[in-house]
Amino acid sequence: MSRIGKQPVKIPSGVDVKSEGGTFRVKGPKGQLQRNLHSNMKIEIEDGEIRVIRPTDGRMDRSLHGLTRTLINNMVTGVTNGFSKQLNIVGVGYRVELKGKNLTLNLGFSHPIEYKPVDGVEFEVDSKKNTIVVKGMDKEKVGQTAAEIRSLRPPEPYKGKGVMYSTERIIRKAGKAAIGAKG
Repeated sequence: MSRIGKQPVKIPSGVDVKSEGGTFRVKGPKGQLQRNLHSNMKIEIEDGEIRVIRPTDGRMDRSLHGLTRTLINNMVTGVTNGFSKQLNIVGVGYRVELKGKNLTLNLGFSHPIEYKPVDGVEFEVDSKKNTIVVKGMDKEKVGQTAAEIRSLRPPEPYKGKGVMYSTERIIRKAGKAAIGAKG
């Protein structure tokens, strides 16, 4: 049995949960999320808990069991606390600005890059520290947005310049070494 799948998801106060057909809706203080879940998984809501039950021990049902429970847990967490990812910008002349809701990034190219957020994602920028905090209630959108911003200038291993996650560690490489030049 899936260790994650058999754990119940607790419903915090102020959160409303509905399961209709294959659609699962969660409404909380930060907003509302809905998702279509696989029809094989049965969802029971009782006593302030959500349980995911799989019909068989088949390979497909076992793999969907933990996934479905995790997706539901992420939705409940998202509408109560939300998710965030922090990105650091490292490099001489590399800067970030927030213009309205859009990001303007100067990453060493000949032109600044304008990045528009998707619905449900917002940015916080600290220009002095060159950090971006990507926030939202949908974990997938927050992670995808942070990954797209990072991909604009991934960190390079020689000087460590680029856009990186705050928890990321760059393994540095040695540059060219002069080999015993006799002159």
